[in-house]
Amino acid sequence: VAMTTLQTSASALNLDRLAAQAAQRIIAGTNGSKATDVENTVTKTLGVLQENGIYACALYLLSRPARESARTKVVMREILQLLFQLSTAMNYGWPRLDSEQSGVILAYLTEQVTQDLERLILAKELLEQMLIYARYGAKAR
Repeated sequence: VAMTTLQTSASALNLDRLAAQAAQRIIAGTNGSKATDVENTVTKTLGVLQENGIYACALYLLSRPARESARTKVVMREILQLLFQLSTAMNYGWPRLDSEQSGVILAYLTEQVTQDLERLILAKELLEQMLIYARYGAKAR
């Protein structure tokens, strides 16, 4: 699956741009945290995503202690937003999810995102790109 650009019925969709915008929102949303803490959170999240997948990544973020919750909530929110943007652009039909409840998020990932292997792989690649950009954004801060 070519992650950078997909051809849709209307025009070419630049997924790299969506990933970069989401990464910028992570950096802006975590402005009250130390850059090294943001980098650490994003790097660990990326590692879980790459090794274990989207569901495990969500479990990781949702299980972090309260002292990390400000950062992890921002990252989780951007993951959900980026998945919705991908769904909208590709007509996947995944609804927007604005919940912070663990059960709701995990059910959403299970029932929507993980249903189709090709869509799951594309979503994972897109989230990886977002987290890579966010990690470098935290370093640049």
